[in-house]
Amino acid sequence: MQPKREAPVRSGLDRLRAGEGPALRGVPVTLLCHPASVAADLAHAIDLLRGPVGADVVSLLGPEHGIDAIAQDMEPVAGGRDELPCYSLYGDAFASLSPTTAMFHGAEWLVCDLQDVGARYYTYVWTILLAAEVALAAGMKVLILDRPNPLGGLEEAVEGGAIEAGEESFVGLHNISVRHGLSAGELVTMALAERGVAGRERCQVLECAGWRRAQMSPETGLPWVLPSPNMPTFETALVYPGQCLLEGTNLSEGRGLTRPFEIFGAPFIDGRALAAAIDPEDRPGLALRPLSFKPTFHKFAGQRCGGVQLHVVDPPAIRSLRTSWALLRACWRLGGGAMRWRTERYEFVDDRPALDLLAGGSWLRAAVEAQAPIAAPSCEAVPSAR
Repeated sequence: MQPKREAPVRSGLDRLRAGEGPALRGVPVTLLCHPASVAADLAHAIDLLRGPVGADVVSLLGPEHGIDAIAQDMEPVAGGRDELPCYSLYGDAFASLSPTTAMFHGAEWLVCDLQDVGARYYTYVWTILLAAEVALAAGMKVLILDRPNPLGGLEEAVEGGAIEAGEESFVGLHNISVRHGLSAGELVTMALAERGVAGRERCQVLECAGWRRAQMSPETGLPWVLPSPNMPTFETALVYPGQCLLEGTNLSEGRGLTRPFEIFGAPFIDGRALAAAIDPEDRPGLALRPLSFKPTFHKFAGQRCGGVQLHVVDPPAIRSLRTSWALLRACWRLGGGAMRWRTERYEFVDDRPALDLLAGGSWLRAAVEAQAPIAAPSCEAVPSAR
């Protein structure tokens, strides 16, 4: 007897296309989307809403990196698609992150379809949250077309601690763990409730069908489309919750290479010494390979750097925060005094080190400098796996 084959995972967009969810035929909608807003056959949400769904798409909104995802990190964007009005929700000031009501062009619904990667600092969930708050305040309805968390949704894989009061930013607008184990729809729904947003009952989530929380991206059968320029693969997403902390340092996080976040280092780093300094217990599911590299742009462009590449060996075992904490501490110790914290403007904030925004407080920076054991503050907002 052949084993029963499990039903394929279907995203919220796939379900809407199949006639599930609210009826939008002829209804004016604003669509928040990017290149990864695709169905299982790679058809894009813009075409599906205007085609088989039959919605009247009156305007488009794009998140950080733009609706076409061609801009690099923290780069103001603009752009359009066909004849539709298109507005960027990422400019040169924090106010640019929220839409104005004029951008909705009289739409009755805000439809959101952005692929998140399961880390607090990945800004797309916050774009959905901010856009939803404006739409709800304007009396509109909100539909979030949900997608699986590519890192899975098991509670035991949740990592990272609380955001200290006053440390909220666009890389953490709501108190949630770094690797949070939620889908975008789950996170935004929880944040709307905990923030007491009026009208939140008008926000609907068209959930994924067939997704089990133990499933990571490759097991869903859904295609991987780059959600941002430096998120080329599922493996990149796996190490990103920890490796994004490098943005708060003068270490290269691998931008300007084909494997960002998986490869990192600096001219003052000896890759062999760094790899040897990491206890195997601090890199579960990963192997570290010393290497040299030369970024084509971003930090140390055109300069020879030493560092390591993180090779994914056992995806479910990976705890990237634990690994990256150990790597930061080792780089500080081995860098000969050359490692520094980023103090330049970061995600619209310039009055504190970028690492404090990413970590949710100064505790990580202090522990690295003191070469002390690293433990994140507890986070009461960590959800239970559902």
